[in-house]
Amino acid sequence: MKELVKNQNRRRFLRGGGALAGAALASTASAAGALAGQAQPLEVAPWSKTPGEPALWHPYGQPSPFEDKVVRRSRGAAPFPGANSSMTPLQDLFGIITPTGLVFERHHAGIPLIDPAQHRLAVHGLVARPTLFSMDELVRLPSVSRIHFLECSGNTGREWKGPGTASLQFSHGLLSCCEWTGVPLSVLLEEVGVDPQAAWILAEGADAAGMTRSIPMAKALDDALLVYAQNGERLRPEHGYPLRLFLPGFEGNMSVKWLRRLKVGREPFMSREETSKYTDSLPDGTARQFTFLMETKSVITFPAPDHRLREPGFYQIAGLAWTGRGRIRRVDVSVDGGRNWQEARLQEPVLDRALTRFTLPWRWDGAPAVLQSRAIDETGYVQPSGRQLVHARGLESNYHFNAIQSWKVGADGIISNVQV
Repeated sequence: MKELVKNQNRRRFLRGGGALAGAALASTASAAGALAGQAQPLEVAPWSKTPGEPALWHPYGQPSPFEDKVVRRSRGAAPFPGANSSMTPLQDLFGIITPTGLVFERHHAGIPLIDPAQHRLAVHGLVARPTLFSMDELVRLPSVSRIHFLECSGNTGREWKGPGTASLQFSHGLLSCCEWTGVPLSVLLEEVGVDPQAAWILAEGADAAGMTRSIPMAKALDDALLVYAQNGERLRPEHGYPLRLFLPGFEGNMSVKWLRRLKVGREPFMSREETSKYTDSLPDGTARQFTFLMETKSVITFPAPDHRLREPGFYQIAGLAWTGRGRIRRVDVSVDGGRNWQEARLQEPVLDRALTRFTLPWRWDGAPAVLQSRAIDETGYVQPSGRQLVHARGLESNYHFNAIQSWKVGADGIISNVQV
């Protein structure tokens, strides 16, 4: 009886509006034959007839050669030696953790090769005990591991004045999500004894650019980390080896790599990266400064301009949402340019200031469509439209563009970047 009910339920599923898998199977002759009980014997492929490579042939694991197109890409030549960026291929990834080898990079003066045995972190300024810490001393301190996203504030900046690029990787790829392991900065500040009047910390990197940013003391004492490991292994040189600062939810430029110095003071230090750079120009000629927080944002990663739909039928729309304010509460998806919205399913886990993956089943009828996603975080903040953002902040900024992204699916299945 149980088997009869099971078979009846299966037949209802294949006949009903939810017969998505059945429709996909029926689209090929071989699948149709299988449903009719006429399946051909499974062929034994060549790779099943001989032993493969020894398990330890590669001391460090490598992806399959069939995945050799899943790589970071750069938009072009550096403006001067060592300054460049490369983007994460979001359109090719699954889950929420970015593989270390695909984490985006942004450098201002190249990648220094630092001997961890010689590297030191200086902590000075308004502290009771100015101290030089070695890496051995830092690693011995109490540590934590947390999963958070990291996003450059220039991510999607080319979208301010219209569709910026015909690639998800190039429009949104200055974004990654990793497990970060290190020492809470609060532990170190307690060790050196911070003056009660101190309100800011200058973080300085050991690269040739001497990258410096002012960090609010409140953030330093809350959740800032001194990171020495990423995704279970030591930081790689391009990600700040042997030590970097990490500020969850703040713009990526503030998570200073190759960290060598922390100076405690009363006022912000007004470095180059927070005066002439990384400020937001406004319509009245003024500029917003110290816009640390990365606001709520989302993007559909499939289908996206890096893909093409080959035929009408069932597809699963998938994407990512994130917010520097905390957790994502909801994501809505539209397939008609924002006229109607459907609530997407959030995949677990939904973590604090981490990427959250969402999905929505969709049957494409072959007609043109415009796909959008709109994220809402746990504070109630709603991701704005492009018009709303431009109305508030004008067209002269390069940073913190978090508007709803639109992908147009043409009747030929080609997907393009549009603004509606």
